[in-house]
Amino acid sequence: MPALALDGRAFDEISDAVDTVNVLKGKLWDSQAEFVVDKDKTLFRQYETACDRVKAVYKEQHEKQTVAFNIKARVDFKSRKRARMGIWQAMEMLDTLVDDSDPDTDLSQIEHLLQTAEAIRRDGKPEWMQVTGLIHDLGKLLLFFGSEGQWDVVGDTFVVGCAFSDKNIYPETFEGNPDFDDAVYSTEDGIYEPHCGLDNVMLSWGHDEYLYHVIKDQCTLPDEALAMIRYHSFYPWHREGAYMHLTNAKDVKALAAVRAFNPYDLYSKSDKPVDMKELRPYYEGLIAKFFPPELDW
Repeated sequence: MPALALDGRAFDEISDAVDTVNVLKGKLWDSQAEFVVDKDKTLFRQYETACDRVKAVYKEQHEKQTVAFNIKARVDFKSRKRARMGIWQAMEMLDTLVDDSDPDTDLSQIEHLLQTAEAIRRDGKPEWMQVTGLIHDLGKLLLFFGSEGQWDVVGDTFVVGCAFSDKNIYPETFEGNPDFDDAVYSTEDGIYEPHCGLDNVMLSWGHDEYLYHVIKDQCTLPDEALAMIRYHSFYPWHREGAYMHLTNAKDVKALAAVRAFNPYDLYSKSDKPVDMKELRPYYEGLIAKFFPPELDW
């Protein structure tokens, strides 16, 4: 076939069009979530009318997530490997779990993961974001790896080492935490410097922090994905605007990523059940693009 002859102007127009497409592709992950348009958002996160099981988990979490416990949890994480397995095997392991802190669903975690990923996929978001939706709660494997209960695995996260924000759900239950009246931990900045950045504070230990530390050096996901995983349960920050006095410029970018991800995590819980066998080949193909066959857990 003869080569196409393009004058300078035509070439520039094509080049500009390609650049425009590339920009649009790069911004696709943070475009508006289309699948939530018809969702009744008032039906979700109704903690005031939640059952006693949900309230009990949060009371225990708020009383036991101390600075001392969080230091111990991080030391323990670094001291041993809990398992070696692939992503899909980890999902199957999690299939028996129901999150006692979640008032929105009684589905198993593998169903929630697939619902989240499928909602992202239907909206045409990039493959890395689909995979992020697929794995974002795999940190709940901690329940099988020697956690002390659900209170150190699930639930909204918050900063320890400074005053507990009243933007946390059930804020009155923090009064039973030994750090609540501490001379340092009860101040606004606590043990931190203003605007030190979230990388330099301790969030309450749980499945977000655990999974972030497991995968950050064992995957090729972008920084936006890692932020979505690490902070998706940090509702007092990404939904209520708390703890902004500790954030920096890097966290502004992370906040945009988490807010783009949140609708898929939260509002997909009411979607119809998914066919795991039908979806498995597609998602195993995506997993292989971003993860090795096995990871250290």
